[in-house]
Amino acid sequence: PPDVPPLGENAEGARPLTLRERMEAHRANAVCAGCHKIMDPIGFALENFDAIGRWRTADSGAVIDPSGSLYDGSKVSGAVELRKMIAAKPDVFAGVVTERLLTYALGRGLEFTDMPTVRKIVHDSSAKNLKFSSVVMGIVQSPQFQMKVRSEEHTSELQSHSFISYAVFCLKK
Repeated sequence: PPDVPPLGENAEGARPLTLRERMEAHRANAVCAGCHKIMDPIGFALENFDAIGRWRTADSGAVIDPSGSLYDGSKVSGAVELRKMIAAKPDVFAGVVTERLLTYALGRGLEFTDMPTVRKIVHDSSAKNLKFSSVVMGIVQSPQFQMKVRSEEHTSELQSHSFISYAVFCLKK
């Protein structure tokens, strides 16, 4: 949201704060806390990876603690446990991936009227072991994508072309 305050930078001469500590200060804002209680534990589980995917054991000189409680109360303590939890619910994961890809493909946010299409794509993809290519094909063949009204914004048009190029690339593999 546009009114989200930036994370505070480390004060001059003070002990550097870890990302977890800066996020805790950020969550003190009640407006931010609602979403961050869902997102942050996932990020903490992956915190051993730096911005370019290298493994690290410390952040600002402090040992990284990759543990947390997910929105449903499940405990995780690192990427391996997070992966196991995601793998235990493949249809949920496929649904989220489908929603995000469809959003990108359409160049707009999804509405409640799009959700039956998302569920159909996931259902049809389930018969193909939730292969990524079957999700992409479902999106490309969806009425929303096929009958997309041309946007006035050049950015949306470029995003659609990028998605189609990516879809074709994936299907050739």
